[in-house]
Amino acid sequence: MKAVEVTGLTVALDDGSVIADGVSFSLESGQVMGLVGESGSGKSTVALALLGFAKKGANITGGKVVVGGVDLLALAPNDLREARKKLIGFVPQDPATALNPAMRIGTQMAEGLLGATKKNLPRIREVLEAVGLPSDDAFLRRHPQELSGGQQQRVAIAMAVAKGPKLIVFDEPTTGLDVSTQARVLEMVARLCADNGMAAVFVSHDLAVVGAVGDLVTVMYAGQILETGTREEVLLSAAHPYSIALLESVPSTRQRLPLVSIPGRTPAPGAKFDGCVFADRCAFVEDACRESAPPLVTTPTGSTARCVRVDHVRQNQTCLVKEPLHHAENRAADTKPVLSVQNLDASYDQTQVLFDLSFDVAPGECLAVVGESGSGKTTMSRCLIGLHENQTGNYELDGKPLPPQLRDRSKPVKQQMQYVFQNPYGSLNPRDTISTAVTVPLKHFYGLRGKAAREKAKEALERVEIPWRLADRYPAELSGGQRQRVAIARALACDPSLLICDEVTSGLDVSVQASVVELLRTLQDEGLSMVFITHDLAVVRSIGDRVIVLSQGHVVESGAVEEVLTTPQHPYTQGLLADTLEVDREVRTSTKESAS
Repeated sequence: MKAVEVTGLTVALDDGSVIADGVSFSLESGQVMGLVGESGSGKSTVALALLGFAKKGANITGGKVVVGGVDLLALAPNDLREARKKLIGFVPQDPATALNPAMRIGTQMAEGLLGATKKNLPRIREVLEAVGLPSDDAFLRRHPQELSGGQQQRVAIAMAVAKGPKLIVFDEPTTGLDVSTQARVLEMVARLCADNGMAAVFVSHDLAVVGAVGDLVTVMYAGQILETGTREEVLLSAAHPYSIALLESVPSTRQRLPLVSIPGRTPAPGAKFDGCVFADRCAFVEDACRESAPPLVTTPTGSTARCVRVDHVRQNQTCLVKEPLHHAENRAADTKPVLSVQNLDASYDQTQVLFDLSFDVAPGECLAVVGESGSGKTTMSRCLIGLHENQTGNYELDGKPLPPQLRDRSKPVKQQMQYVFQNPYGSLNPRDTISTAVTVPLKHFYGLRGKAAREKAKEALERVEIPWRLADRYPAELSGGQRQRVAIARALACDPSLLICDEVTSGLDVSVQASVVELLRTLQDEGLSMVFITHDLAVVRSIGDRVIVLSQGHVVESGAVEEVLTTPQHPYTQGLLADTLEVDREVRTSTKESAS
């Protein structure tokens, strides 16, 4: 018997629009399936449906979800709750939704385990250590808000795996993690599933992550499975045009290449199609594709793909030939810095977390800041924008002294320096529509109202691939990736000269990430300067001009991106590069034939 059997799983909105259409798959004990696709493709909808749950306004209208021999969708509500406790673990994308801010970490860890807390302490400590967290009593007494975003996510993962369920559903669990922690977590997930016979569904927009952890890979788009197979079949010999397009959007740590986003936009949830759901964005489309919905067919490599031109696509696909891009040279040497930072120190209470940081940011330059979770990256960015109280140091903006606290800065200075927060769930007011979120700063800084403000907001949203038809929706009605793009649009609408980006691409799928990076690179050419905090070294290679490597609040290495990432000198930097995952697209290259 399969550990997990999903048959014809269908989720529809209240108006009858289908947002997950007949999803079927099965998993053996110990198998991990990666579920990938763009934001809005239905991945998280399917992930929640595996728990017998649908968000407000949606309903599970058909299918079976059998876990450990129990059909969850056939259970009464009370029985379903009991089955979830025993059979399923869930790790949400946003750790803030999984952790109670009023409860200590140790209490929350023990909550899902049977028996007394004292009896379960060895298991709690073991799991915390497995995800790279301290397991001492001091850590167990801490509250979630005393941890970094990456540490919160690791606690959420530890809570899910501690009880040893039959199925664990991971919804973008490594989004906020640095590469070293991510490597440990992925290794832990694979090991726990194999050793304990737990199946897992691993939702991610990161194809490299899916390639590292998944035995199987399933590609979704517009609520449908477009391709599914083993990791090697899908990532190394993709047969569906959508899978190929996703792979072409992935940045590389080896070369600074232009990123190719998928043309067009994902359809609205519940959109209806006469033919293939991907036809409007497909490079291989023909008339037959628009006439009827294609079935899943078996490819020569053994995977299945929902395409009527599988053979033609496989024969004619090839990795795009891209000319490497050049980094900006000596911008800092021959121009006056936009931002100058000297001798920055920062503390939390009596604990110092940043030590003597000094750097400049030139006009049009992107300064990337990398390091593990807890290295001080976010604290540094909050110091720059004036949101951290306990700091010392000297700042200059355009050669003029810059007050360290935001409340002491003038309105023009605030407009010049814009900040995009790491967490898209917490950076937007849940009671404001998307259009309001973008128009409020326009009113504040420029006095724009009415039609003029909406036109400016529409332009900003369109630049980050958010269609204006979503403008009257609320943040809760958008995916995590869409919310992050709205936050970026809000900052760009202010026409800043310096943009501080705190992990802004970590929640984006690869195609949208590609379009956002290319957009930011275009704005660099127009003079926009950036401080770009990230744990993704491939993105650093794509957009950064210079890089600072932080470890425990100290700069351990800095210099031109090309130099640091090609020949890193410090062991810490070398370790980050060694832990960075990459999809080897060259393996997919096949002989290119003329179109038939």
